[in-house]
Amino acid sequence: MSTCMTIAEVAKRTGLTPHTLRYYEREGLLLREVDRSSTGRRLYHEDDITWIRLITRLRATGMPIREVRRYAELARAGDATRRERLELLRAHRRRVIERLTVIEEHLKAIDYKIEFYEECCRPLGRLTSSAL
Repeated sequence: MSTCMTIAEVAKRTGLTPHTLRYYEREGLLLREVDRSSTGRRLYHEDDITWIRLITRLRATGMPIREVRRYAELARAGDATRRERLELLRAHRRRVIERLTVIEEHLKAIDYKIEFYEECCRPLGRLTSSAL
C-alpha cells in the first residue's frame, strides 16, 4: 500500500490550498473517491497527486471545469473511453495554441514599446571637445 498523505501535505506538494482540493473533490474532478481515515480525515496517495497535477495543468491552461469533469468521468470509465479523451485533449491543445499565438502578438507589441522607451530614455552621449 502506498503512503497516505493528509490534505495539508497534498496542498504543500501541489501548491493548491486545502479549499481548492476539497472543491476539486466536490466537483467530481478527481479520478477516484479520496480515502478517509477512521476519523474521517482525507487520505491521499501518490497517484492522487499525479492526477491533481494533471488537472491543475488543464485548469492553468484554461480548460473549463465542465471539461475537466468530463475528462475525469471518461478516465473513470476506463480504456473504452481513450479515443474520446484523446479528442478532448486535442481540442483543448488547439485552443491553447490559439491563445499562445494571440499572446505572442501581444508580446511583440510590448517588446516594441519597450524598445521605443529604451531608445527615448537612453542618455545622450557626453559632448567632448573633439565632438564640437
